[in-house]
Amino acid sequence: MHFNFKFSAPQILWTLNFAADLVLLVVLLGRDRARRYPWFTASIVFFTLRLLAEELLANRMPSLLYQQIVLAFGDMAAVMGLMVLIELARRAFAGARSSILIVNTAGVLLVAGGVLAVSGPWPALKVLDLSSMLGKLRLMQLVALKGDALDSILAVELGLLVVFFGRYFKAGWRSHTQQIAIGLSTVAITLLTIQTALQSIIKSAQANPPGREGYQHIMGLLGKLSNANRVVYIAVLLWWIVWLWIDEPGAPETPATEPAEEPAAAEE
Repeated sequence: MHFNFKFSAPQILWTLNFAADLVLLVVLLGRDRARRYPWFTASIVFFTLRLLAEELLANRMPSLLYQQIVLAFGDMAAVMGLMVLIELARRAFAGARSSILIVNTAGVLLVAGGVLAVSGPWPALKVLDLSSMLGKLRLMQLVALKGDALDSILAVELGLLVVFFGRYFKAGWRSHTQQIAIGLSTVAITLLTIQTALQSIIKSAQANPPGREGYQHIMGLLGKLSNANRVVYIAVLLWWIVWLWIDEPGAPETPATEPAEEPAAAEE
């Protein structure tokens, strides 16, 4: 008997991604982690709804309207990602002196801004004409792409800081804060690597326009990179599910219910 599976690799990965998101939400809510990490929980809810909405709306509505919705999701994701990083940083380095926090925050932002400024092409200001719909869409695209890149750079920096210095504050090994930061930095490194590879492929194609077979090879390579990115994200979701299910070392256990004291015998 031969089984004929009509599901492609992207469809299988999408299904696994969606299912892992739902399981992670169950863990966050069921294990009372959502109260400690509200922005992280909100981001998982948002990305789950975004994943579902983009799948349901694709090829079912006008292309221009669909692009507007996708870019709006991208802009909101960039803002939410920044809020998650702020939440993790505050939890990881709670109790640190204000002077240390200010200096390190300034240094992290300076490095991230410098890397962002020199990485990737920046469009000319004349193409961001807000008087036209095309200019507005280009601005939304710029905010989504550069905001996502900035979040990724900051996530890598935060992950390194938490791993090396978190144990001196409130983000030691096996703490939920450190495990979330490690997962975010892993996703960020993968995304930055893929973006660098894409830019290299695009520059090479522009310098030496490929033929039909070369174009098909490039499209296949882009599909493989997209699948690899999703595989890494699914692995990180599983990482979060496991670590957020486990209690942190030294976490107070729920005290057992003590039996009620018997009423004192009535004095005769």
